[in-house]
Amino acid sequence: MDKKTIAVLFGGASSEHDISCISAKSIIKNINYDKYNVVLVGITKQGRWFIFNDDIELLPNDEWTKSKSLIPAFISPDTGVRGLVTAKGDIIKLDAVFPVLHGKNGEDGTLQGLLQLAQLPYVGCDATSSGVCMDKAVANAVADAFDIPQAKWCAVSEYSYRKAPEAELDAAEAKLGYPIFVKPANAGSSVGISKAHNREELKNALEVAFKEDKKAVLEEFIDGFEVECAVLGNNEPVAGEVGQIVACAEFYDFDAKYNSPSELYIPAQLSEEKRNEVRAQALKAFKALGCEGMSRVDFFVTKDDGRVLLNEINTIPGYTDISMYPKLFEAVGVPYKELIERLIDLALERGGRF
Repeated sequence: MDKKTIAVLFGGASSEHDISCISAKSIIKNINYDKYNVVLVGITKQGRWFIFNDDIELLPNDEWTKSKSLIPAFISPDTGVRGLVTAKGDIIKLDAVFPVLHGKNGEDGTLQGLLQLAQLPYVGCDATSSGVCMDKAVANAVADAFDIPQAKWCAVSEYSYRKAPEAELDAAEAKLGYPIFVKPANAGSSVGISKAHNREELKNALEVAFKEDKKAVLEEFIDGFEVECAVLGNNEPVAGEVGQIVACAEFYDFDAKYNSPSELYIPAQLSEEKRNEVRAQALKAFKALGCEGMSRVDFFVTKDDGRVLLNEINTIPGYTDISMYPKLFEAVGVPYKELIERLIDLALERGGRF
């Protein structure tokens, strides 16, 4: 059987650039080179695209950008190309693309739109569902429409806040009470998230969020266990095991995720019945938000009455050595290498139809 040529995209003009490079290194180490020809395409923090053909140990800390192997290249939206075009005009045909780009300009539907214009199969959700899931305010609104339980929430744009700050603060306090979690509507890896205990902290939290996005989502505090469920598939998705996070900080922020890793329990410290409920809700959310390929669906399980509340959906979950998504499928008998193959197969199965 002829090998398929797969482009792995990493880096990106995003606050999650460095995490993307670490995830990509892990995928590249575990991909089946007997089945695939792999082309590595790095995108710098400034948005420049290069083919990278050097030691993958250079990926972390952005050392790859100093490699002498770099060849300027980009994916053409021209359907007659269906692949990469180098600065010299050479064309590298691709069978599929594996985006490993977290956050803005990679996970938010922008890259997916380019790949759909090019009619290139790719791993993961399409442009519409990627954009919906990335925008927490839109995702929350869709979840409400499908009667998926979640925390009380509201959204505020930077424009409306600057125009009438006291009115926006009053409305948030009246609806949510304290403490309030404040998140940029469009960001990942818990970047820009704060926990506010009073009005002054709420003001500061909004300023932090607005540095990342022009819209913020405010949510009530939930006293619950943080759990995650991995989902895989197109028309008939399946859920992996349910994992649990015990944050080493007050909440599961960027530092708790990557710099001072929190405790992870697989399976989650919940009854089998409750884990099955989480799996069912994960599949419901996955379908409601139009996801395909893969997603990691995050929940709270309240400590007092065991309610399962949707937190958010990550359409390109992490693939680092400590990331939950691959671990949750390993726990149900799908090893890392097989998981990568299944994801690529799902992309090829969908083909250029979106």
